[in-house]
Amino acid sequence: MNAELFVDVTPDLLSLALMEDKRLVELRKETSNVQFAVGDIYLGRVKKIMPGLNAAFIDVGYEKDAFLHYLDLGPQFRSLQKFLNIAQAKKGVVSLHKLKPEPDINKNGTIPEVLTAGQHVLVQVAKEPISTKGPRLTSELSIAGRNIVLLPFSDKVSVSQKLSSSEERARLKRLLTSIKPKNYGVIIRTVAEGKQAAELDKELRMLVKRWEEHTSRIKDVKAPGLVMGEIGRTTALLRDILNPSFNSIYVNDEEVCKEIKEYVGLIAPDRQKIVKHYKGAAGIFDQFLVNRQIKALFGKTVSFKSGAYLIIEHTEALHVIDVNSGNRSKSASNQENNALEVNLAAADEIARQLRLRDMGGIIVVDFIDMQNNENRQKVFEKMKQAMASDRTKHNILPLSKFGLMQITRQRVRPELHIKTTEKCPTCNGTGTIVPSLFWPEKLEAAVKKAVQDLKMKKLTLNVHPMVHAYLKKGFPSQVLKWKFKFTQGLKVVPSDSLGILEFKILDNDKQEVDLS
Repeated sequence: MNAELFVDVTPDLLSLALMEDKRLVELRKETSNVQFAVGDIYLGRVKKIMPGLNAAFIDVGYEKDAFLHYLDLGPQFRSLQKFLNIAQAKKGVVSLHKLKPEPDINKNGTIPEVLTAGQHVLVQVAKEPISTKGPRLTSELSIAGRNIVLLPFSDKVSVSQKLSSSEERARLKRLLTSIKPKNYGVIIRTVAEGKQAAELDKELRMLVKRWEEHTSRIKDVKAPGLVMGEIGRTTALLRDILNPSFNSIYVNDEEVCKEIKEYVGLIAPDRQKIVKHYKGAAGIFDQFLVNRQIKALFGKTVSFKSGAYLIIEHTEALHVIDVNSGNRSKSASNQENNALEVNLAAADEIARQLRLRDMGGIIVVDFIDMQNNENRQKVFEKMKQAMASDRTKHNILPLSKFGLMQITRQRVRPELHIKTTEKCPTCNGTGTIVPSLFWPEKLEAAVKKAVQDLKMKKLTLNVHPMVHAYLKKGFPSQVLKWKFKFTQGLKVVPSDSLGILEFKILDNDKQEVDLS
């Protein structure tokens, strides 16, 4: 398998697209002012105690109060509060390994026993704000690294269940137990398999240093306030998925490219050369056909094999996926085999869609009915195999007698919605258009306004690929005429994301220019 990551950086949006064997499998879009991402640690203030829910609402600066349940406080909550009180009173590093731990809280206790309104608490975002709900919080703090996860206030060393070798599990556990500082716990990740003591010790020290540097500034943080932010989503994604199958990472921004190269140099020094700065005139998602796949994969109907297709519906309570065989053969002699073949192919596409759209909560899949129990078991096994590479926690139940499969998938951030239908940019929904004969004149008027009225020396005109081909044909082409007439700094670039008679003018900083 060949994996490629494409990073599209614009002033307002950071988009990440992960492709495996040229198939889009993950897409993340993040606005530049994103807050309350999973992993962020905040100094919050208890707003309201809810004994009936055995939980509290915490003010972390979000428009809605965040939710903290008693079971998410963690056994070492009193030790955490002791540390917080010292850190708020003293400037500089508070050495956690010298702190005398407090007794664990009662696991069957109640929230009023440990929290009071107005109290300051250190909390970490476990689930981002979704729909009308605020963030979900935990006080069991963790700092993720490439090979290990650091757990302040814990002394346990755990090993990923995905590590199958008992000898390797025992080796790693012995190794980390011998080098970790007191009052720090560690979770050993799957990618740590085969790693030597020096590499793991270096990462452990780096994570401890990061914790100490950020918590040393707690005295200056006014609640509610951010204490430690999770690393950028680009590097967080790389931290979790970078493996030998990666053959390239393309970034269209020089600064972000440098940042990613430095991070890859830290976690895998021999892989730095796979990070490449994309300098092409066309958009990075257009050049590598990412936009084309986005348009095909995010609609209500998704085709996947020989006319078969999925229909994906979303409700507040759950997601429903219906599998249809489409125009495939449905003769009585091979109906069971036909259903099995479509369902097996659908399992692959469904696993891809769950990962791509980051669908969480309850998912109900209505497969094509099969009479044979052995075939139902094959579909169940295929779904488990297809979702084995999904890093998000999930649970899959066998098919019911009605052909329904239930899947639960952990939801930690809002599901990604992308509109694939477009209002006609030519007629604006009216059904009538101006004569296309005058379209080049309209484009020329826009370029003229940008150059003469807005005094732009360099500009990029984004148009549909068919319009681009028309403007570039012949000699001298229409583009060449405009360059001589207005400015040599004019670039005309094709964009798959635009309608046939839609265009955008961008300035030198890739910001869209308002010509109204």
